Amino acid sequence: MLRVHNTLTGSKEPFEPLVPGKVRMYVCGVTVYDYCHIGHARSALVFDVLRRYLEYSGFVVEFAKNFTDVDDKIIKRANEQGVSCEHVTTTYINAYYEDMDKLGVRRATLEPRATEHIADIVRLVDTLLAKGMAYRVDGDVYFQVDRYPVYGRLSKRNVDDLQAGARVDVDERKRHPMDFALWKGSKPGEPSWDSPWGPGRPGWHIECSAMAMRHLGETFDIHGGGMDLIFPHHENEIAQSCGATGKEFARYWVHNGFVQINQEKMSKSLGNFFTIREIFQKSEWSDTVTGEMLRYFLLSTHYRSPLDFSDQSLNEAKNALNGFYDLFERLNESAPAHGAADQQMQESTMRARAAFVAAMDDDLNTPNAVAALQTLRGEANKALEVGLSGEMRRVVRQEFRVLGIVLGLLQTDTWRFKSQRQQPSSGGAEASTDTLSDEDIADKLAARLAAKRSKNYQLADQLRAELASHGITIEDRPDGTSRWKR
Repeated sequence: MLRVHNTLTGSKEPFEPLVPGKVRMYVCGVTVYDYCHIGHARSALVFDVLRRYLEYSGFVVEFAKNFTDVDDKIIKRANEQGVSCEHVTTTYINAYYEDMDKLGVRRATLEPRATEHIADIVRLVDTLLAKGMAYRVDGDVYFQVDRYPVYGRLSKRNVDDLQAGARVDVDERKRHPMDFALWKGSKPGEPSWDSPWGPGRPGWHIECSAMAMRHLGETFDIHGGGMDLIFPHHENEIAQSCGATGKEFARYWVHNGFVQINQEKMSKSLGNFFTIREIFQKSEWSDTVTGEMLRYFLLSTHYRSPLDFSDQSLNEAKNALNGFYDLFERLNESAPAHGAADQQMQESTMRARAAFVAAMDDDLNTPNAVAALQTLRGEANKALEVGLSGEMRRVVRQEFRVLGIVLGLLQTDTWRFKSQRQQPSSGGAEASTDTLSDEDIADKLAARLAAKRSKNYQLADQLRAELASHGITIEDRPDGTSRWKR
């Protein structure tokens, strides 16, 4: 049974959905005013994998992930560029999809936008006012934190401590310094919608409560997001949602950890802030980084732990994936009808699947799941030396497919970094020297083999060096044949 760490209780708990066989999950999406950074990529992958594993485990998953498309940052960006807010949000929603497609992140079942749910938001605010959980100040509406006695239960913070640390002079109209805006009265030059309290726009926190309850119900199974959202965003979501309905909002709260750059916190001020597209475009990475490599790297650390992004980590991911795809090429080679290692390999695949499932059941432990695949890779390479039949080779490859799809990895049959990556731009980067086709390589390997058979080792070495200059590595095998890879 899957066990997940529930931020609300601070412990791992067996996952049991409200409706047997069906999971309703909501994840806070991006505010669309800029390109997604590596932290967004991590969060997207974590919940993409959680969804995939739930489906692998037999659940039907209804997955909602929103776009915040009305916000102070969006308005500021639109004013800076002299364009409409809609132009800004459309631009960055399209960019988001491009980035997620590169990483193999599947579309959510539902992708609501705040501006499409103004009526739901207004109804929710009106309910909170009617229940005495909120109050009006001019054209604004605030949630009254002290009317929700268990405020702080998600973040484990005490309201009195929060009040002591708050700047009381932020808005003197508020009854409590921690009260937060549900509705903001309109200001000149800002988008606005009609409401019973005058024209305005929703506060940030109320958007997610309204969208989640509209599409998943007043109580649903999983609410997710980055750890930076625990307070105040998710804390406020709980307060306003439970305050309005008198019911629990989400039963399991799942949060992913932060991303560091070379063991430092990612920050624009430190100059170590990378968007997803910058990683694919930076000259030192564009020759080597693929979407699958970045995905492998992001899943190599447990989702709740800090993740350190570095050149070394990317290289390790590249080498690991090379090892898998080298194996898949070997599995595709001709094989005997019967293999001496078939029975042993059958047992290895069963052990690998059990280890993989145990790791994923343990709070989505992707590093241990990857380790199970690595162990299977090593055992398969050894078995190939002993002898594997064609049928068992297909079984092994299928096992990698079935388990790999849970992580969004290992689905292609050929691994050519040169064909999958973006080519360097002409701005200072040298053009790739890899101009040899597969047929050219095969011809040169045949010529090298003929040279070795005739004991012309000087020519054989020259041909190896020529292939190496094009990025081709040769592996000579005991039977006298050779394998190659780019």
